[in-house]
Parts: sequence; structure tokens; C-alpha cells
Amino acid sequence: MGQKFQYDESGGTFFYFLLSFLALILIPVTIFYWPRKQKRDPEAEKKLCHCSPCTIKREHLKNAEPWRGARNFLTILVIICGWLILIFLAYKVSQFDYELANFDPYEILRISPGSSQAEVKKAYRKLSLILHPDKDTGNEKEFMKLSKAYQALTDEESRRNWEKYGNPDGPGAMSFGIALPSWIVEKENSVWVLGLYALVFMVALPIVVGTWWYRSIKFTGDQVLLDTTQMYYYFFHKTPHMALKRVIMILAASLEFDRKHNSEIEERQSDNDEVPHLVKKLPNLSEKNKERPLCYPYSIKARAILHAHLSRIPLCFNLEKDRRYIIGKCPYLIQEQVSCVNQLILLAYARRIKNLPTLETIENCMKLCPMVVQALWEFKSPLLQLPYINDDNLKYFISKKRQIKSLQQYAQLKGEDRRALLRNLSDEEYENVTKVLGRMPYVDFQITVEVMDDENPTEVTAGAIVTVTVSLVRKDMASLFGDETAQEVGEIVENGVTENKEGAEGDNEASVIVKRPAWLKQKRGGGRKTKKPSNKPVTKPVAITKTKVEDSPSVSTERKAKSKEERKPRVADEDSEDSGDESDADTNENNDKSSGDESTTQKSNPEDDDQEWEKFRKIHEREKSLEGKSKSSHPVHCPYFPHDKQEYWWTYICDRKSRTLLTAPYHVTGLVQNETVHLKFTAPIWPGVYSFTVCLRSDSYIGFDQQKDFKLDVKEAPAEITKHPQWEFEDSEEENPVDKADQESEYTTDEDLPDDDD
Repeated sequence: MGQKFQYDESGGTFFYFLLSFLALILIPVTIFYWPRKQKRDPEAEKKLCHCSPCTIKREHLKNAEPWRGARNFLTILVIICGWLILIFLAYKVSQFDYELANFDPYEILRISPGSSQAEVKKAYRKLSLILHPDKDTGNEKEFMKLSKAYQALTDEESRRNWEKYGNPDGPGAMSFGIALPSWIVEKENSVWVLGLYALVFMVALPIVVGTWWYRSIKFTGDQVLLDTTQMYYYFFHKTPHMALKRVIMILAASLEFDRKHNSEIEERQSDNDEVPHLVKKLPNLSEKNKERPLCYPYSIKARAILHAHLSRIPLCFNLEKDRRYIIGKCPYLIQEQVSCVNQLILLAYARRIKNLPTLETIENCMKLCPMVVQALWEFKSPLLQLPYINDDNLKYFISKKRQIKSLQQYAQLKGEDRRALLRNLSDEEYENVTKVLGRMPYVDFQITVEVMDDENPTEVTAGAIVTVTVSLVRKDMASLFGDETAQEVGEIVENGVTENKEGAEGDNEASVIVKRPAWLKQKRGGGRKTKKPSNKPVTKPVAITKTKVEDSPSVSTERKAKSKEERKPRVADEDSEDSGDESDADTNENNDKSSGDESTTQKSNPEDDDQEWEKFRKIHEREKSLEGKSKSSHPVHCPYFPHDKQEYWWTYICDRKSRTLLTAPYHVTGLVQNETVHLKFTAPIWPGVYSFTVCLRSDSYIGFDQQKDFKLDVKEAPAEITKHPQWEFEDSEEENPVDKADQESEYTTDEDLPDDDD
């Protein structure tokens, strides 16, 4: 039986192809893109704040996409049309399958199997009068099938072929249809087919890919323009110590707000009147600055809108529309500023650039984010983040009996005292205040300092990689209602003076002296002075790395090996009895090794097993923390911010005395209940006692920043081991043959090759 390949003439196999292709596309599209009406959660609606700014914000969010209804209707229409086409194709395929069913002449003649010849002829004559093409009821296709069925039952040869092969005509060639219509390969249609291929694959596809690539290369991973990032690098390098007012100017000059770089920006003729009128209302705007692009009109406009937003000044309709767009972009741009300053600090530590950005510069960038989210200046009271609270209400929080300056102090008051302070508000308004205050964060902030990859994790040697484990437990402020015993979180105190209200040891000095870190100074001479460095807040952050990363390769195995030999003599000075036993054990162990007995066994200590298990648990915790970061935590009450906002945090380690940054700020974006962060830095290279600070900053709320001070007692690094019994090897007995081989030439000539026996 032969085989025959041909294009689909009837279109049956093409229907199979269309049916399969359409089903593969239509089913997932229906699942993912069918518009779903979100069910209203009555409990969630009860938690919403119903103050006027929050209500206006929700209305703006609903009306942010005016084409949402039309888009949903169009999506439903397209999906329904696709399913109708799929049903039609399925029906055509089912009919095609019926036509290709096994040939049965009895069924065609409408007689029972085993009928006589007379009954066959009678049925044929009856149906031929109906199906003959010359009749009004005729059907040529059905008449041909009727003739073939009659022939199969009356002709002996046709009957045998039908019984043997299922076809009166005998065996036929097996045909394989190609699921494309034959008109595609017809000569008269070749020009149109080639033109369609050229249009799709040589014109449309390169244009689409090129457009996507051209747009994507202009942005960073956080969808910030590369030109904006370069501008940040330039200004932060130019001004290492940048004040908060200057940071706002740089933020307003972002090219995302320029029509030439962002087509979403609207430039109106009314801006020529409205922007100068707004500028006159704002003091200290520095609109006469001549630096580019700080002096460009778009930058002055964005700066004026930012100042008006922080001052909560109402704007006209057009400027209010621009405010919602500009403020909505600010958190991403501020995060990019923090990243740029951190990169510049790394380059300065590596001596790649001259100017080292100060700690205040990167902290001012972080400080700006909650200011923008809450629409408040930094010097304003944190109580203004609550609804219905304004400057007139603040006088009730300060009296002779008590002075309420923070949100936590207000939450810890008894219920009647909290209500008495806001007695001018109605019950509904006070309920909104209580709901907002109760959902604000109260973070338990704890730290643990250790050298995780060393045998003695509690002892820090010079140049060791120190790991600070930051444990964050997030609770609602409602848990503090009426609890006057809870300790107030310690806010970050700037300018080098530290304060910890939770009892942590801090360095409170009367005068603030800014010292340049000693590791940044050029050392002259090869020797190291023997002067005690214990009073110098000097560090050498050689390995400033992002958190949740693998251990630095600088922690070599040599340091691990030598720590065992060098640390025990120091312990002997502190505790002579214990150290004497340990030194004897070490001596015996070394004697056993030198005598060749390497099979000594030691009994396992349960405490050592617990330490090993704890180390394994921490390593597993670090590996687990390397997984993808979540971007969902808790919603923020921010009625003046145009979009929904989630609670994010920054945590980092710094030296406040020398104003240096030790670790890159880690952005905590998934603090739902608890989070663990590992911050790593290199210990100072000089022995002594050093004071460092772990900071926690919120990017959503003002007045929730915390810090923990810790002291690092750095011991002198053990001396390098140059000799060890295990490193001694005996000379090889085959020394002479090796020497002889070394004398031979490394190049092989034809004479050196063995003769071929063949």
C-alpha cells in the first residue's frame, strides 16, 4: 500500500489545526482575562478610614481608569466570539469525522443487513428517484454514494473488495494531509503569500522587537530612566554632604517629570500663570538657582508641587492632577537615590572616587520618603498623620500633666484619656482616629552580633566578617492601647549623638566631633604604631555588602585553622585552670599526631552538638532568606499619597561618631509578622572596643525610626601558622628519575616516536 502526501483540498485537516490552536489560546485567556467583580469584604470596609481625604483618594482611584468599563466589555466580547468560533470548528470537525466513517452500503440503501438482491434493487430504484441530480430533490454527492453502495452489493468483485478492504474499489493509497489549504502553494497566489511572509517576519516583527528594546534600554530594573540615575550620580558626587532641601531639588529635577523624556507629562498653556502664582506662596524654594537641570521650568514646577504637597497646600485642578502623578513616582525615585548614594560610598571606600558621601546624605534620602507619603515636613509633629488632627488640635496634647509627642505615647494612654484629648471630635471622627492609630506598626527590633563562620562565634578578631542578625516582629499599635508599661521605641538621633530608650548602651557625648575614618587616610611608612586605638572610632568597612548574601571569600580557611592554635593561649591568661587542661590536651593531641597515630577519637560533647545544630539552623535560615522578596506587607494610611502604599523599611549599620556607613541599606518589603535580616561588615583591623549602631527606618511613617547601639570588642588576629605537622612531607624515593626526566627536552622529535610495527 503506497503513501501519498498532499495539501488539504477539503479543509478537514486544516479545521483540526485551527481547533487545536484556538483551544490552546482561548482556554488560558479566558481564565486569566475574564473580568471578575471583586466581592466586597464587609470586615475590610469596616477597617477603612472615612475621613474626607481618604474618601477623595478612593474616588480618584476608582476614576483613574475611565476606559475600564469599555475595556472589560471589549474583553468579554472577544472571548465570547472566540468560543463561538471554537464551537463552530468543533461542529465542522464532527461532521467531517462522520463523512470519513467506515463505508456501509446497507446503511446507505437504508436496508437491513442480509437483504436479498430484489430488496437491494428495489431500494436503489426508490432512492435514485429522489437523489438523482436531474430531479428537484437530487444530490449528486449522495447519488454517487448510493451508486457505489448498489454496486458493492450486486457486483461480485465489488462485494469482495468491500468485505476485504472496506471499499468497493479495492485497496487505496494511504494519504497524509498537510493542514494548509492548497491555494497557498498555487502559482498564481505565490506573490501574495510571499508578500504576507515578508510583511510579518521582515517588517512587523523587527519593528515590534526594536520598539520594545529601544524603550526597555532607557530604564533601570526599577523602571527609572538611566539618564535620571546618571544625574543622581553627578549631583551626589558633587555634593557629598547634601542637606534635605537639596535632596528635594535633585528629586524634582528627575527626567521622569520632563516632557522630552516622558510622553505622559502634560504641558499646558495655563502653567505660565499657575506655576508662578504657586511659587510666590512657597518660601525657600530656590527657584533662582542657575544649575542645570535645576533651573529648567519642569524642575521648578515639580519642586513647587513637592513643597506644596509637603505643606498640604490645596492646588488648582490642573496642578492637582500633576501632583498626583509626580508624588506617585517619588518612592521609586527615592529608592534609586538611596542606591546611587550607596554605590558612591562603595566606590569611595575602594578609592575609585575622591568624594565620600556622608551618612547624613543617604539618611536624608531615606527621610524624604515618609515625608512624601504622609505629606509632612520633618519638623512637623508625627501626630498630624492621624485623620482630623491639625495644628489647632496639637495644643490639647501638651499640658502640665503630660506631653504627648509621639503616636506610641498617645496609644499607650487609657481609653478615656485618649478620648478626652480629642473631645472636640465627634464619635464617628474619633472612631476613624482609633482605627488608623490601631493599624499603625509597632516593631520589636532586636539584634544579635556574632561571627557565624568561625569556631568561636562570640569572639571577634581583627578583620573578621561580623554578622549582625536583625530580628523584626511587627505588631499593630492596637496592642499598646492602655498599656503604659510598654517601653517606647528609640528614635534615631542625628549628628553623631545616640540615644536608646530601651536600655541599650549608647555613647552620649556633649560635643559632636566628626572624625575622618583612619582607614581613609594615607598611611606613610610601613610600620604600625603601637598607640592604643581604643578611643578612636575608626573602622575599615572593606567588605560592605548587601544583606542576605553569601559569606565573603576573605574569610579564608587559614584563619579558621590558625584560630584553634592561637586563641587558647589568650584564654589561658583569663582563666588559668581551664586553660591549663586545654593546653595539656592540645599537647597530647599534637604528640599523638607526630607519632603517626591519626586514629584518635574524642567523645562528643552535648554542648558542642547544640552549637553545631544552632549553626546549621542559622545557615539554613540564611539560605531560606535568599529566596525571592515579597512586595506585600501592610497597607499604609496615606490620604495625600495618590496610590495605595505598602509598609517598607530600611535597615543598616553605621558608625555615628565617624559618620560612616558599614553596610548597604537593606530594603525590607515583606514584614507581615516577622522578618530576619543578616547584615555583614568587616571588623576593624586594630584591636579595641568600638561602638556601632543598627538603624531601622520606615519609608511610610514619620516617627517610627529605631536604632540599637552595640559595642564590638575586637581582639588581635592570631598569628599566621607557617608550620604544622600535617604539612610536612617526606622526600620522594624516585627523586633521581624525576630529575633525569627534567633534563630531557620537552619537545618530541621524529626520532623519539616508536616505529610502526605494521
